[in-house]
Amino acid sequence: MELFCGTSRFSPSAVSRKLVRLIEADAEGMARSYTREIRTIVEAPGFRTFDEREVHDRGFRVFSQFGRWVSNEFSEKDIEEYWTNLGRQRRREGFLMSEIMIAICLIRRDVCHKIQNEGLLDTAGDLYEAMELFGRIMNFFERAEYYTVRGYEE
Repeated sequence: MELFCGTSRFSPSAVSRKLVRLIEADAEGMARSYTREIRTIVEAPGFRTFDEREVHDRGFRVFSQFGRWVSNEFSEKDIEEYWTNLGRQRRREGFLMSEIMIAICLIRRDVCHKIQNEGLLDTAGDLYEAMELFGRIMNFFERAEYYTVRGYEE
């Protein structure tokens, strides 16, 4: 049974490569912004007391390798292992599942905002290619959420 939509091989277009490079190039800034927000929002109190550098490094890891996540450089098994282990680790660290999910949602939102705000979509073709990338992004985060929950529950 195919669990997720769009897990087939992805051939990145010029626009999607440009957008992914944009995210990866600004991984440090995006990680800093993510760290500030996750440590202040009401929905994730566990992050306020958790080591700030570790929170930053975890966000940076996802942003800096984003292209590899969405372009199938990592196999489904790699994605499953990474996010399942992340769920297990967060449970051992004492995070609530709701805090983990809001953290993943913030990263997804930041990625989508970065793409939308860069103004690289000039033609209908660019928009179509960006929509294809958005589909890949949503699929990736669905898988990340599922495997994280599964690891947490083990």
